[in-house]
Amino acid sequence: MAELDMPKPSMTGAGSAGLTIDRVTKHFGEHTAVDELSLDINAGEFVALLGPSGCGKTTMLRMLAGFESVNGGRIQLGSRTLASPETHVPPEQRDMAMVFQSYALWPHMSVADNVGYPIKLRGLRGTEYQQRVQQALALVELEAYAERMPQALSGGQRQRVALARCLVSDPSVVLLDEPLANLDRHLRATMEHSFRDFHRRTGATLVYVTHDQTEAMALADKIAVMKAGKLVQWGSPETLYREPRTAWVAGFIGQGSQLKVAAGHPGKRLEGGALMAGLNATEAERSQLALVRPEHIQVSMQPPATHQLTAQVDSVIFRGERFELGLRLASGETLLAYHHTAPDVGSHVAVSLQQGWCLEPEQ
Repeated sequence: MAELDMPKPSMTGAGSAGLTIDRVTKHFGEHTAVDELSLDINAGEFVALLGPSGCGKTTMLRMLAGFESVNGGRIQLGSRTLASPETHVPPEQRDMAMVFQSYALWPHMSVADNVGYPIKLRGLRGTEYQQRVQQALALVELEAYAERMPQALSGGQRQRVALARCLVSDPSVVLLDEPLANLDRHLRATMEHSFRDFHRRTGATLVYVTHDQTEAMALADKIAVMKAGKLVQWGSPETLYREPRTAWVAGFIGQGSQLKVAAGHPGKRLEGGALMAGLNATEAERSQLALVRPEHIQVSMQPPATHQLTAQVDSVIFRGERFELGLRLASGETLLAYHHTAPDVGSHVAVSLQQGWCLEPEQ
């Protein structure tokens, strides 16, 4: 998208205060939805809360917004406490805005009126009102659609209207609840670009809930991976992909093969020679679980050399720029690998593993 010449909304809160989630807990009856979750989110960061359905990520977002109270811990914006067992600041006083999966636009209002509704409620009128609405629409590149009704827009355009409505009130934090879930694959890819551009233009602090690891990896500066109400791992997309803590995180983030080896230690990388030697040890010696990503497996159609293993081709899937191979070692363990040509299913290939990451045991 082209850079705009007009001034940005100030987003003064986003530039001045971080968001602290300190041992936050939420119970629904006997069920613990969020279990002592702690995160420090820097001002201006794009953070994703990622996990399967029921992991507590949406409940955490609703506690940030003020739609749910906390049973333990505290939420702070800068030095201001928003939530604790003794404190509950109402949603409208939190300096946050939320984008819902369903867009939540008023069907009887124009795009401009939808965007300006939050500041109209605050009594803003006249020239300043018009300028704020125009600025917010410009940031999502919808100035030309100001007088249209929401039903005349595409799904992606409606989501951008919802973003503009967030911006117009100049919030410190924008909360996004699976905002791409209702869009088709093509629109989702387009909106990923829009969200990245939105974040770059505004400098806002974004907290984004999703169950889609590809979406989180493409958008976020940092990702909080959640499971059963707990924080499992917190880090950059690259760290989570290259250095997952456990087998569950390794399986949830990206693709790969998990193999038992007689080498290495949890949280350490295994280079090719040590990894291959560890695979060739006896079964009783192989106690360390290692993750091997498909891009770290070399496949050859030639007979195996002394440092290679033989694998049978179980499946071949064309992915456009490459073939995805499902391989089976003599031990019965499976590998996922990439190759530029398609071997016959049932044939044998030579493989060498270039590196692996040693995983911690599940708690």
